[in-house]
Amino acid sequence: MGHQDRRGFLKVSSAGALGAIATTAGINSSAGAGTGPDQRRPLLAQVQPQQPPAASLFPGFQRAALQTSATTINLVHGGKGRPVLLLHGAPQTHVIWHKIAPRLAQDFYIVAADLRGYGDSGKPPEGANHEGYSKRAMAQDQVEVMQQLGFTTFAVVGHDRGGRVGHRMALDHPARVTKLAVLDIVPTHKLYNTVTREFATAYWHWFFLIQPAPLPETLLNTNPDFLNNRTFGRAAPGVFTKEAVDAYLRGGRDPATVHAMCEDYRAGASIDLSHDDADIDRKISCPVLALWAAKGPMHRLYNVLETWRERAANVTGKALPGGHFLAEEVPDETYAELKTFLAG
Repeated sequence: MGHQDRRGFLKVSSAGALGAIATTAGINSSAGAGTGPDQRRPLLAQVQPQQPPAASLFPGFQRAALQTSATTINLVHGGKGRPVLLLHGAPQTHVIWHKIAPRLAQDFYIVAADLRGYGDSGKPPEGANHEGYSKRAMAQDQVEVMQQLGFTTFAVVGHDRGGRVGHRMALDHPARVTKLAVLDIVPTHKLYNTVTREFATAYWHWFFLIQPAPLPETLLNTNPDFLNNRTFGRAAPGVFTKEAVDAYLRGGRDPATVHAMCEDYRAGASIDLSHDDADIDRKISCPVLALWAAKGPMHRLYNVLETWRERAANVTGKALPGGHFLAEEVPDETYAELKTFLAG
């Protein structure tokens, strides 16, 4: 049985048609694939999948596993208004948005998805030069997901790795992405071309995870909870709910997820840089909001706003009074900034 099936999700075969979705309940069946608040395609299937861990964190949201041209993407969706795609970072899942998504859903139609390789999304082969986990491939998944849900244009909010996917999406699909918010990152190209001792120390895992397989996978699988416990244990007590941590640990205990995460980082140090080199003279055309952690190393190592202004034409942003995991550490401040940006 496949990875998603073990977790009670239905894989819906595209059979050449990207309109089929599996979900827990019906959504508004207004015809068309426009960008209005309720212009989503009618369901072709309705199922009652088994409740996965952390399902209670998204009250009122529907769950779906959508088949794209390359893999299956797990997500939750719901709300009203203009569409917003939320993308997570490593080593997490869509669950990072559970403190913010229900509030944003009062004003926007929210889609919170697991990136390929993470959570309950598919783990396709890495292919040549790690292209299977390039940000281009990961962005294409999400564009197809939004198309299936009936949204031809949408805003994107990405934390960590999700922000890097959003950056590539805004370059590859400028007619799709109306706004882009990036949380606690600067562009990958900048990081790898300005490596300092401080960066290498703070982001040591970048250089560990890109080592050839199976070195990092073997070490991580030997003690699957160690890295996650070290990562999440740095935050103040109560920042991460038990349900959220359980979801993150579940992924860390799956060797397929561990390998996919390594491939994500290997792609970042190889094919993603080639794509960035080819686009080095292009800027993101949509408005960009950069938020970063006042208590995090990115704030110390870079002028975040000026760095993003090298890559985008219209950038605003600020530091928030938390650490790297902004959506969970300072959800009120993060929500307020995102709502203002997305509504503008």
